[in-house]
Amino acid sequence: MLGLNSRDFKLFIIVCIMALAAPILLNPFPTASAMGESFNAGYPALMQRFVIFGILVIGFNILFGLTGYLSFGHAAFLGVGSYAAVWMFKLLSYNVVPAIILSVIVAGLFSVVIGYVSLRRSGIYFSILTLAFAQMSYQLAYSVFTPLTNGETGLQVYNDDPQILMGENSPTVPHFFGLEMNAQSVVDVAGWSFTFQNGYYLSAVFLILAFYLSIRIFRSPMGLMLRAIKSNQTRMSYTGINTKPYMLAAFVISGMYAGLAGGLLAAMDPLTGAERMFWTASGEIVVMAILGGVGTLIGPVLGAGIIKYLENIVSKINDGILHNWFAFMPDWLDNALVSIIHPFIGKGWHLTLGLLFMAVVIFLPGGLVQGGQKLGGLFRRKKTDDAANGAKTPAE
Repeated sequence: MLGLNSRDFKLFIIVCIMALAAPILLNPFPTASAMGESFNAGYPALMQRFVIFGILVIGFNILFGLTGYLSFGHAAFLGVGSYAAVWMFKLLSYNVVPAIILSVIVAGLFSVVIGYVSLRRSGIYFSILTLAFAQMSYQLAYSVFTPLTNGETGLQVYNDDPQILMGENSPTVPHFFGLEMNAQSVVDVAGWSFTFQNGYYLSAVFLILAFYLSIRIFRSPMGLMLRAIKSNQTRMSYTGINTKPYMLAAFVISGMYAGLAGGLLAAMDPLTGAERMFWTASGEIVVMAILGGVGTLIGPVLGAGIIKYLENIVSKINDGILHNWFAFMPDWLDNALVSIIHPFIGKGWHLTLGLLFMAVVIFLPGGLVQGGQKLGGLFRRKKTDDAANGAKTPAE
């Protein structure tokens, strides 16, 4: 269905369910409980970041996963997309549709320029070139092109901006043809509170579309060509195939995904700063892709979700919360456990992420997707062994 084989269609349905039911799935504990206050992640701002960064890493995976070309400059396209969206808010209106369209177009054009230059080299030299472009973009946005970016203060919408398409009754916040992005409804059910926000579901729809497009690219002749380039680009060149157009196409598509994510971030909060283009943001994208599983379809979504969960949930846990968890234990054991866990929570969440990343790279080089496949293989093997043993057991 939808041009997908059976396995890809099932994966697509899983992503659809995860995206659309996230306000429910991310609230496993009663809202007012200690576990709910610590681990529930079903609030709109965080859920939007899950899906927006999922889109960003899906696009990055089209380049890195299919071709093996590692870019350290994708945060530049994210930032350019955000700036373009905010300028549309300033010049036209708060309608997110023109803003998102311009974000994708501007990021695509910017990626054509950077890709054309960077793809003249491969390997580490390509990575260094993209990193250099990203850092130049950051510095230009921060201190040179201040009339366009508003420098360190960040670009935002002011009351005296033209907004030529704003009507008297038009919303004064980002909206989708009058449907305000920050509008939400809360449903209370037996101790659980589920928040459904318009902005989140707009982002979720874009995630679903982006994921579907990535599947089609992976299974297309172009995807096959990109895999061949990853396998042996030199041999492809010797056969007379010009690989540069395919590489540039993958780079531009990946950049347009980043522009879409930037536009959605601006729709979420119409304030954009140069920090979105800093090299550490590009490094975070790489970590997300590797953690989830480079070259897999659902891996980027998992990697983005886990890192944003650690960043926003684990970073909130402090010693007081730990003492509440271990209050039933003797004081000496309570204090000992808190002392052991303390470096890994709060501001130390990066240490937790680092250890998780090291474990995945060492034991699961295929990312969390590989881990899931291994677990599934163990269960299937156990069922097969049980069935074989049952067949060998003589009847009494």
